Amino acid sequence: MGKTLLLTGHPRSGKTTIVRKVIEVWGDRAGGFYTEEIAGPGGRKGFRLITLDGGRYTLAHKDFRGPRVPRVGRYGVDPEALAKGVEAIRRAMREGKLVVVDEIGKMELLSPDFRAVVLQAILGPTPVFGTILFKPHPHADLYKTLAQVTLWEVDPRTRDALPRKVLAFFEEVNDA
Repeated sequence: MGKTLLLTGHPRSGKTTIVRKVIEVWGDRAGGFYTEEIAGPGGRKGFRLITLDGGRYTLAHKDFRGPRVPRVGRYGVDPEALAKGVEAIRRAMREGKLVVVDEIGKMELLSPDFRAVVLQAILGPTPVFGTILFKPHPHADLYKTLAQVTLWEVDPRTRDALPRKVLAFFEEVNDA
């Protein structure tokens, strides 16, 4: 068993909810970031990146446009917001905290720095907990196949029991 646990599942399956429950228990022993939807009239407008030290950044939004704005679907992605997430991962590794990466998805994988720091975290000595996109993607598929990674699928049958199981997983990792 590796020391990295990644949750995968379809969008809105509950992955981030599980992450938030786990970091509530871990408190300041965890570092990194999670994401949340930005909702508005007519549905989802974008995504916010929230570092565990309190930073809040708009990662992607429908209104981000321009020739230099990378796009994923209907969203423009802010590379500077993603850089804040990369720094939060680096800081968590330096401090020996549980590294939280929610999420390893299409928007985040646009960044070579993000891809590199995620690989460094997985291969490094600190435990890593994150979410990863369900659909095939060349970079995400690489992480999923690493020996250090345990992959669990989130669905309506498993969702409610997973926070407790995740905490037990990391208790076992810490005892090893």
